[in-house]
Order: sequence, then structure tokens, then C-alpha cells
Amino acid sequence: MYDKFNRRINYLRISVTDRCNLRCVYCMPEEGVPWIPHSNVITFEEIIDIVQTGITLGIDKVRITGGEPLVRKGIPALIAMLSAIEGIKDLALTTNGILLDEFAEPLAKAGLNRINISLDTVNPEKYKTLTRGGDISKVFKGIKAAKNAGLNPIKINCVVKDNVSKQDAAEVKAFCSLNGLQVRFIHQMNLAEGTYSVVEGGSGGDCSNCNRLRVT
Repeated sequence: MYDKFNRRINYLRISVTDRCNLRCVYCMPEEGVPWIPHSNVITFEEIIDIVQTGITLGIDKVRITGGEPLVRKGIPALIAMLSAIEGIKDLALTTNGILLDEFAEPLAKAGLNRINISLDTVNPEKYKTLTRGGDISKVFKGIKAAKNAGLNPIKINCVVKDNVSKQDAAEVKAFCSLNGLQVRFIHQMNLAEGTYSVVEGGSGGDCSNCNRLRVT
């Protein structure tokens, strides 16, 4: 499948929920946002229909996102349904890691290939401030559980405001190096000016070579 700019589209990202168990300062206001009614949220059956249609058009990579996808009830069942679809070469999921200690093994058994985990600092107090109450120890347990479950490679998504030499980014990089994780630095977009940057350590943000569709 090619778009009007002759870019080959083979990657489908699907948001399974708008809900999240954190309130990161750059993502949403402290009081949260109005949630989509459950009756309007995309169903597992609709997701499977979309993916199966996408496969016929050249999609072979699928990523499950949110919100926080692990708060969606029955998420391992969805992964099992997707992994059974012939033609998917890469099935991945992005999470904040808070619930990963519980879900890593069930997701791996269901057929998930790999995982990305959002982590902007390894300092517990800074993490608590950035996420408005998050417990970083749960993320560390989740990373360990993902490694034990074989969800490799494990990629860490680190949002930075300026450059990767900032203290938090440098500490995340060192943590990843020590623990056999791959780090990707994602520069925070300036919504007022409409500016963004290419992901360092990944392929995101390169519009001329974008290969993905998003289902919200």
C-alpha cells in the first residue's frame, strides 16, 4: 500500500483506550480529561476486522497503544487474537510499565513479540512529579518481568525537552546500557509552534519516510 506521497505503508498503530493510570505533566491536565464512553470505544472485533483488512493491503507490523493499553480489560486476549492472524510479522505494544509486572508473561504467552516502555527519568522523586504520583519501582519490576518473559528487544521511550545531554536523559541512557535495553529519545513537540524532531535511536518523526497508519 502506498500513499499519495509514494510512501510504502506497512505499519499500523492502534489505540485501544484513551484511559491512563498516570497523569504525566506533558500529556494531560492534573484533573484528567473527559473519557470516551465505553460504548464508543473500539471493540476487539472491530480491531481484528481492521487488521485483517490492513494485511490484504500490505500491513505487516502492528503496535497496540493507548492511553495506557494495559488498563484495557482483556488485553492479553486481544494480543492472542492478533497473533493468530497470518501475515503479521511484528506485534508490539507501548506501555508506561506500571502494570507490566502483572501482564508481561500473559502477553508473551499470547504472542506479543516485543515491548516499548515509557521512562523519562530513573529518579523516583522526579518520576513521581512528572507522572503526578507514579511509582517508579513498579516500572522497574515491569522491565524485569518483560526481560524474563522474553519480550525482546525492550525499548525505552524517553521524552526530553532540550537535548540528550540533560541529566535525566543521560541517567536513562546509562540505566539502559547497564540493563541491556535500547533507548529512544523523543523530543517533546512544541504544539504552539508546530515543531518536532526525529526520534534519536528510532525512526519516528521522519515524515518523508513515514510508513504508518494510526487508528484512534
